[in-house]
Amino acid sequence: MTALPSAQPGLLSRLPLVGFIARDIGRDINIVFYLLTILVTALVLAIKTWGLVALAMTALAVVPVYFVLLILITRG
Repeated sequence: MTALPSAQPGLLSRLPLVGFIARDIGRDINIVFYLLTILVTALVLAIKTWGLVALAMTALAVVPVYFVLLILITRG
């Protein structure tokens, strides 16, 4: 584990809900893997509870992210 150099606190680290996660990622990058595990577990539990609707709503929420990624890839 290597310590990343601390940067000036940005807008993301000031937000109440995700600020502590952004600061933790700034200290240790391995937190991302724990976060992904938590998100996948929450998705599986949502699908078990609400069925295919939870999967469809998750896919619908990710569409803008994919559009931005595709635009960034094509711009070079």
